[in-house]
Order: sequence, then structure tokens, then C-alpha cells
Amino acid sequence: MEKLSDELKQKLAAVEENYKIIEENISKAAEKSGRTRGDITFLAATKTVEPTVINHAISLGLSYIGENRVQELLSKYDSYDLTHADLQFIGHLQSNKVRQIIDKVSLIQSVDSVKLANEVARQAKLHGKTMDILIEVNVGREENKSGVVPEKLDELLGEIAEIDGIFVKGLMAIPPICDKKSEICKYFELMHKIFIDISGKKSDNVSMDILSMGMSDDYEEAILCGANMVRVGSSLFGKRNYF
Repeated sequence: MEKLSDELKQKLAAVEENYKIIEENISKAAEKSGRTRGDITFLAATKTVEPTVINHAISLGLSYIGENRVQELLSKYDSYDLTHADLQFIGHLQSNKVRQIIDKVSLIQSVDSVKLANEVARQAKLHGKTMDILIEVNVGREENKSGVVPEKLDELLGEIAEIDGIFVKGLMAIPPICDKKSEICKYFELMHKIFIDISGKKSDNVSMDILSMGMSDDYEEAILCGANMVRVGSSLFGKRNYF
């Protein structure tokens, strides 16, 4: 067995402590929102995190991991412990990169156009599968962010629902950075309202099972506002050195 460096041992110990804290926080927020811990999916955002550390988190009970970049996912893919965890893609995805990950992930969280949806479907059918996707909503209408603006979501959903080879499992959002918790909660509450409204329409090829929102700084607020999946990175793995 490879001998671990003191630095890595400290990092793994920190992940263990952070994991416990996050689990406790999720449980408390779920209870406050009238749900149970089992109603909330804890997905670890693993951008820049080495596989050894990711796999240690999986050994603690982490069941979902998500990568933001195609090349990073590919470089780490063979090292993930995917026997005990589910791999998803959570970052901006270019149509010409879909073929590289279509057979490696269970869910693509960031579909925001008919063009991308068509390519996901085309590649999925080549692999004899139906790919689950989330529609990314630009809830803050920020020009520098991807995602469909709320008022165009219904139209986009209507077009995507007609595409064979994909299945819409819910919505994902990254609200604007806010100085106050009350401000970001307004975005989370809006997303939950949109999620509930769509759920009531019962469209073919669309099931609102997942509302993915909330990250390290605000996952508890997101849960209180209705999220059932949170994407937590730095609170679990510590501050990352982005490359």
C-alpha cells in the first residue's frame, strides 16, 4: 500500500471532519424544511480535487460526485471509485464535447439549449441509452452565465420534451452572488416556485424529480427553500487551487 504523506493525511482528516459537519447541516436543514435527510442528495463538486481525496470522501458514504470540466473528468475517470458513487456532469458543456462524456455520466445538469439537448440525445442513442438531464436556469438573468432565463423555460422545455434519447429530470440553477442570505433566498424561492409550477403540468418526457441548487456558502438556505440536491465543493474539500 502506498504510504501517505503527512500533508495528504491532514487533508483526508479534514475531509472526514468536513463531511460530518455537512451531513449534520443537511440533516438539520431538511428537518426544518419538513423533510428528512434521505430526501436530500449531497453531491460533491470535485473540480481540482485529486482522486485519492475524492475516493476517501466516497469511503465515508458520499454517493454522488460532479465534475465541471470535460478534460478534467476524462483525466480522472479511471481513478474514481464508481463502484460506490454516481458521477454527474455539472459544468457548462459544449456540444462538441458531449460525445466524450456521454457513456461516463448518469446525469448532465447543465443543458440550456435545444442544440445541446439534440446533441446529447444523438450521442445517447449511439450508445443505446436515454440520458437524464437537468435544465439549467439563469435565475438571476446574468449575461456572463449560461442557462435559460425563467420566462423562456416553458418554451425550451416544450421543445426538449419532444426529443427522443433524453429525459428531463428537473432543474439546476446557480443564483447570483449575494451579500445577504435573504437576497439569495429570493432566487432559491423563485426557483422552487418554477419547479413546482412545472411539476403540476405533468408533461411527457419531463419529471420534476430534482431541484439542484445551493453550494458551499448557501446549501442550507437552498434546502430550506426547497432544493433536494446540493452541490458542495470547498466546504468539503477545502479551498481549491484553480488551474
